[in-house]
Amino acid sequence: MGIQERRTEQRQAVRERILSASREIVGREGFAALSMRKIAEAIDYSPAALYLHFKSRAEIARALRSEGYAQLLTAFAPHASIVDAAERLKAMGRAYVEFGLGHCETYRLMFMEASGVDASAATADAAKTLSLVTDAFVELRAAGRLSAGAPAAACAEALWANLHGIVALAIVNSARSSRVSHASHPVSSTHSAQLALPRSSAEALAELSLDAWFGRDPGRA
Repeated sequence: MGIQERRTEQRQAVRERILSASREIVGREGFAALSMRKIAEAIDYSPAALYLHFKSRAEIARALRSEGYAQLLTAFAPHASIVDAAERLKAMGRAYVEFGLGHCETYRLMFMEASGVDASAATADAAKTLSLVTDAFVELRAAGRLSAGAPAAACAEALWANLHGIVALAIVNSARSSRVSHASHPVSSTHSAQLALPRSSAEALAELSLDAWFGRDPGRA
């Protein structure tokens, strides 16, 4: 291995250490707690050294968001070969909810946090993920199972917004419940009732939504 290749490899290794530490901090404390100083302490580097690899905290956020989109695309991949478009969409919808609930802080960073990253600058993986959903709606319309006046792209965005609302509510309510359980003062019954909504699980709400969109699975209890 030449000197240049070795330097490139070393630089990539340091970059991955920075991202690994960032993932741990975000997963443990949320994006608001992420700082260049905290990352530097975690990997025993000086904060100034981090700027040789990432220009800002926002650039790290961009990298973490890109990883999240890649993970979401991977979660969709096993369902992309389902022949029936409606069943494919239902499977991808369940995968979306499962991803959001299983990677709460990553999901927050992707869709819910003001991280200083331009949300319109979608990655290739984000575009591919939405395309999988849009293409399935195109198939439904071609088969006469979707109103001819309903744009496939708008339907894909509507379904995404539907599922995002379910996941976001679950994440926010989980965070609120955690804060209440650690609160040093009593919580009013009114506030407790607010925390209880929605009372149904995210998974149950997702199934009801998917049934409303595409019909109930035959033979399901």
